[in-house]
Amino acid sequence: MATATANSANPSREDFAAMLEESFGHNEMQEGSVVKGTVVGIEKDVAVIDVGLKTEGRVALREFQGPGRQNELKVGDEVEIYLERVENALGEAVLSRDKARREESWGKLEKAFAANEKVSGVIFNQVKGGFTVDLDGAVAFLPRSQVDIRPIRDVGPLMNQPQPFQILKMDRRRGNIVVSRRTVLEETRAEQRQELVQNLEEGQVIEGVVKNITDYGAFVDLGGIDGLLHVTDIAWRRVNHPTEVLNIGQSVKVKIIKINHETHRISLGMKQLLDDPWQGIEAKYPVGARYKGRVTNITDYGAFVELEPGIEGLIHVSEMSWTKKNVHPGKIVSTSQEVEVQILEVDPVKRRISLGLKQTIRNPWESFVEKYPVGSEVEGEVKNKTEFGLFLGLDGDVDGMVHLSDLDWKRPGEQVIEEYKKGDMVKAQVLDVDVEKERISLGIKQLGGDPFAAADTGGDLKKGAVVTCEVTEVKESGLDVKIAGTELVAFIRRADLARDRSEQRPERFSVGQKVDARVTQFDKKAHKIGVSIKALEMAEEKEAIAQYGSSDSGATLGDILGTALKQRAAEEKNEG
Repeated sequence: MATATANSANPSREDFAAMLEESFGHNEMQEGSVVKGTVVGIEKDVAVIDVGLKTEGRVALREFQGPGRQNELKVGDEVEIYLERVENALGEAVLSRDKARREESWGKLEKAFAANEKVSGVIFNQVKGGFTVDLDGAVAFLPRSQVDIRPIRDVGPLMNQPQPFQILKMDRRRGNIVVSRRTVLEETRAEQRQELVQNLEEGQVIEGVVKNITDYGAFVDLGGIDGLLHVTDIAWRRVNHPTEVLNIGQSVKVKIIKINHETHRISLGMKQLLDDPWQGIEAKYPVGARYKGRVTNITDYGAFVELEPGIEGLIHVSEMSWTKKNVHPGKIVSTSQEVEVQILEVDPVKRRISLGLKQTIRNPWESFVEKYPVGSEVEGEVKNKTEFGLFLGLDGDVDGMVHLSDLDWKRPGEQVIEEYKKGDMVKAQVLDVDVEKERISLGIKQLGGDPFAAADTGGDLKKGAVVTCEVTEVKESGLDVKIAGTELVAFIRRADLARDRSEQRPERFSVGQKVDARVTQFDKKAHKIGVSIKALEMAEEKEAIAQYGSSDSGATLGDILGTALKQRAAEEKNEG
């Protein structure tokens, strides 16, 4: 019995060897895993850890510290350690607290990533393109664009401060983790906005603070959520830029016009808190009445005039001046100028008032016709020359036109107009004034009398009469001639120069030569006269045949004409 007890208390050499081998075999399986150990000593900057092996391991104290944590180890503390090797060349266990924490963190992070949950971390260093974040042992990359909702210049206040992050992607094999702080902020902000929006109602009046100002309006902080106060809703009057009325930091009372619960956008208004000046606008501004107003804005198509705060009307460019056509409104009125206008039209539905500036002064064409009735003589400066006549500047800043046909009785207008140049002072007669169409017709030739009226006084000049003409110009198409004893001029076409086509040659004639012709047209009203040598020859031939026989009698046409010419010569000799 004693022998058995002794044997059990003192195991044999074989039993001890088996136990040692079993212990080593068990510990070899634990290499590369996280095990629990006990701090048995602290020496300067290392901690001595017992993990149940035949020898302890040493771990640097800095591995127990890190961004956002300052652990103070004490002898007897139990810690989780990563077992790299059971024994190194010095006979010590190789341990790592960093790797233990990293292994533990990766497991937690993968679960959080799969569940789309937020994780806590600390920004501890800046690298190219962003920052590094300690996720309780695992190091992640935070891109600069994912730090905040808006770009921030100084990240210092965020460093070494525990805060939530969202994992965007992770790859354990490569050891890569990418996180975002911005996503967390946006989600938090969206939740806050949703909660705030639910407490707001359309039509509600609320106090706010102007947070930002843009060209199109101002953003107002309503206590954690922003609303847009558009420039057109600041006041009933025209506001060109919000800074005319608002300043950043200013407290304002606004009315909630519209809430979009999907986008959380809120539209605000200030003018809606005041009475609408357009109520009863037709009675306040009747058509035809005149008022004074201030020019607030000038565009290519007209000028806006403020009649009272919140009420503006438009003077269209066509209603700005009676005489200044195709002129930019800015050359007629200027911003802030006070002008008198007439109400032309009021549309309360569209909130539009049409104004007239020219209607406040008398129509210059009405004034002109009163001062210069038809038949009056006027004088004006040549303003322009066109293919159809001259434009003269007249009294009252109006223009009159002299048509080509009214430049000269004797010569064609195309020729006469070349004698005039811009700036010439010219006298003319008023032929017609159309006030509605704003047109004045003038005539220059009418000042010299009507040669047609004088030529017809005796009644001798009529269709069929024979006249003597003096050639004034030889042209390829015919002859310009002046009818003897009158001031009338006419044109003999090439085809009317002779009965025989071979003789229809203008070059047969010379300037100053006198020729006889027959009047083929005389229209006093239209001021037209036509003469033809051919018509005269044909008439004389017909008359000769009637007097001296016909070719049926055997006489040739030459014989008949010869006899007629001899007879005519004899008569002229006797008359002489």
